[in-house]
Amino acid sequence: MIVFVRFNSSHGFPVEVDSETSIFQLKEVVAKRQGAPVDQLRVIFAGKELRNDLTVQSCDLDQQSIIHVVLRPWSKGQEREGPGGDGPRKAVEGSDREPESLTRVDLSSSVLPAHSVGLAVILSDDSERVLPARRQAGRRTYNSFYVYCKGPCQRIQPGKLRVQCSTCQQATLTLAQGPSCWDDVLIPNRMTGECHSANCPGTTAEFFFKCGAHPTSDKETSVALNLITTNSRDITCITCTDIRYCFEISGEVEFQKPFNWSPVLVFQCNHRHVICLDCFYLYCVTRLNDRQFIYDPQLGYSLPCVAGCPNSLIKELHHFRILGEEQYNRYQQYGAEECVLQMGGVLCPSPGCGAGLLPEPGVRKVTCEGSNDLGCGLIFCRECKEEYHEGKCSTLFEASGAVTQAYKVDEKAAEQARWEEASKETIKKTTKPCPRCHVPVEKNGGCMHMKCPQPQCQLEWCWTCSCEWNRTCMGDHWFDV
Repeated sequence: MIVFVRFNSSHGFPVEVDSETSIFQLKEVVAKRQGAPVDQLRVIFAGKELRNDLTVQSCDLDQQSIIHVVLRPWSKGQEREGPGGDGPRKAVEGSDREPESLTRVDLSSSVLPAHSVGLAVILSDDSERVLPARRQAGRRTYNSFYVYCKGPCQRIQPGKLRVQCSTCQQATLTLAQGPSCWDDVLIPNRMTGECHSANCPGTTAEFFFKCGAHPTSDKETSVALNLITTNSRDITCITCTDIRYCFEISGEVEFQKPFNWSPVLVFQCNHRHVICLDCFYLYCVTRLNDRQFIYDPQLGYSLPCVAGCPNSLIKELHHFRILGEEQYNRYQQYGAEECVLQMGGVLCPSPGCGAGLLPEPGVRKVTCEGSNDLGCGLIFCRECKEEYHEGKCSTLFEASGAVTQAYKVDEKAAEQARWEEASKETIKKTTKPCPRCHVPVEKNGGCMHMKCPQPQCQLEWCWTCSCEWNRTCMGDHWFDV
């Protein structure tokens, strides 16, 4: 496959590699082409400096990925790295642990309440359920991010998280530590690092997303849909009570097997109700046809949780891109009209016009006129929306207000479609906190000898007495029931 190398932030050039090509071999190719010492090259991709011993496959480099190679001579007294060495690495805030690559960051836990952070790790069968690892034979894969691709896809697709220096806008910044929640990614200036571009003093990270379904250029970015996540917990949809999977067909249709969880949308209500994307589309279309979207002065034209939970309006309005181009244009039009009405304005009643007008308060005679001949010229009564007349309005009926039809949700379905309720009960019954890092750890059988699953902890401890594993535990209650 081909990857594009940008040497010292110059224009990229293609390099042909395969899945087993090491980063050191890639450095050798770049060094030969650029006439630079191979031991002074640094390869940076997705917020991390790549070690020599890593392979292209282990770094999640896809076809036509863009990587940065910078020339930074080591300071005096530092050892030069050998052909298979890791090279000197700067410690992060006193820790020997390297920043995690953005290609393996999972932020899905941040759609849960704060006390549930980490459930995705605890309740999984193995680490592949919480990492966006590549598909392996017989195993389902997990997508960490979803975006709306406005380019060739024109649909919701798995996304790729990337980072650049906010000062020079180059992807040569290595993160001091990886993001742990969506706020770290979406709120500017929360994360820091070190920019390796020449003469750039930048230390602030700027995150962006790309569509993961096709190769992208530097300028092709997509909007992150932070409420959409892979349904790795098999939560039923609140409306259809179904669990969707993507299928891999092997030979005949009867041998098809699920290899991936379909994405779902998790509303930001207290219950974290879950809805599949097919039902979310129908929910949006139904509410749009009945003009039951809710106008919020700060968010805009949005929808709450299907179950009507309070404080659950969708904040990122690009989620409504699921409507498709034609329906999304209607959504934008209705949103603009609702904004005019909320500001005390009126809409022109002339068929085919509908222009938004903001007449002075108390004025009954309204003329539909606007700049650049946008208005139709109709003069109408502000009260009854008929042609202007003197005296009282003779309208035979008054508008009945908003349509009262609601999107029906079964109470039992609402109970089953809660993202975190079953998980919290499971945690209470089957987990204990690690004595060192306090992450809940599940015990589903076996002896009392536990090992913390967190890579940065790995403490071996006793399930019975919750202390570090020792000879007393081994002799007294190793195999307690």
